[in-house]
Amino acid sequence: MQAVEDPDGELVQRAGRGDPTAAQALVARKLPRVLALAYRTLDDAAEAEDVAQEAMLKVWRHAPAWRPGKARFDTWLHRVALNLCYDRLRRRREQPVADLPERVDPGFGPDRGLRAADVGRRVAAALQALPERQRDAVVLCHYQELGNIEAAEVMGVSVEALESLLSRGRRSLRGALADMKNEVAEV
Repeated sequence: MQAVEDPDGELVQRAGRGDPTAAQALVARKLPRVLALAYRTLDDAAEAEDVAQEAMLKVWRHAPAWRPGKARFDTWLHRVALNLCYDRLRRRREQPVADLPERVDPGFGPDRGLRAADVGRRVAAALQALPERQRDAVVLCHYQELGNIEAAEVMGVSVEALESLLSRGRRSLRGALADMKNEVAEV
């Protein structure tokens, strides 16, 4: 088996040896993407922050045992974050909430804010309506910008299976958002 080149390998090894500068660099480099993945999967900012923090703690705890070569660190970190999200989604199903909390609009200024927020809500709702595996494939490839090979590895499927999930997910999103084609262009 060929060793995988890992741009984060040295930082992870240094963090594992207790180097605080390396740990800070890893957090600075990886936290925004982990937070984005968690938010897109959970659609809840507070839970996303908790997942991101928990994932970074796992990095700190597992860094001393990290052995480069089998998989890229980034792939492992995405898998950890996705698993933590799955755990939270399972708990949500077990404890239904009567009322959804009001969400603060993080959108654009007043001139475009209402339209952008509406488009964002519609896209987020369409994304959440996808079957879990299709949603994960779309989020990993389009929002997290992972390549097909890496996303397939994170999900534990073949590249062909990932491409099939992406195709079905995109088709479902196009159908669910077809009436918004002109609105998205304006925002």
